[in-house]
Amino acid sequence: MDSVTVQGVDVPALGLGTWRLTGEQCYATVSAALQAGYRHVDTAQAYGNERQVGDALGDSEVAREEVFLTTKLDWGNRRYDDVRRSVEASLARLGTDHVDLLLIHQPHPTVPLAETLDAMNDLVAAGKVDHVGVSNFDVDRLHRARELSDAPVLTNQVQFSPYWLQTELLDYCDIHDVMLTAYSPLAHGGLVDDPVLAEVGRRYDKTAAQVALRWVLQHPNVATVPKATSREHLEANLDVFDFELTPAEMRRVRRPNKGKALWGMVRGSLPV
Repeated sequence: MDSVTVQGVDVPALGLGTWRLTGEQCYATVSAALQAGYRHVDTAQAYGNERQVGDALGDSEVAREEVFLTTKLDWGNRRYDDVRRSVEASLARLGTDHVDLLLIHQPHPTVPLAETLDAMNDLVAAGKVDHVGVSNFDVDRLHRARELSDAPVLTNQVQFSPYWLQTELLDYCDIHDVMLTAYSPLAHGGLVDDPVLAEVGRRYDKTAAQVALRWVLQHPNVATVPKATSREHLEANLDVFDFELTPAEMRRVRRPNKGKALWGMVRGSLPV
């Protein structure tokens, strides 16, 4: 497994996203991912699955210190006391005394960013959180968070795929040694059957989905947390570190289409 190194911190480049995984399916998926070799797991208070993630981690033969574990603050947990209380609850559900990374899940229109970051920084000082970061922040908000936080902002987790580019944010992260963590790197499944990616993949005996993941990971300072549920897809997602796209292929795969990405997001949010 390759790693992304920012601010002297090594993070497994490919992790498991757990959005919309709940109950037994979440437990089974995280367990299978750890068995397959994943060492980076991403959850959130809003996902309602921290307990299942924690149970899978606790039951695994993989040592806790080998797994980079991320959770995120829910919308209603942004005031100082709410941050502290909710993270203690998250740690109890996850069955751990610390998380490797705590993110602000999205900007809040009324709670001052400084208040939330003050609480997160105090959790770092208390040893409950190793690193802090944000999610769904634009460049201006990311810059403001970096100015306000005593602890370095390790990452900004955002949607990023060949359909949904983050050019300005990528440049900012590269300049300031911040990791971009890509969620929905397959455009909510929209890239799985993409004919251009499939054609590129035939040269390497790879699928369109694997080409999309390779494209994401070839950008500097970028990690990604795709969701998968079957063992076949979990293992296929890991199998993207033995080939490299050429500059021409990187340009060919890059085809902004927010319409397709947004439709995939809507489709992925529908009841299953």
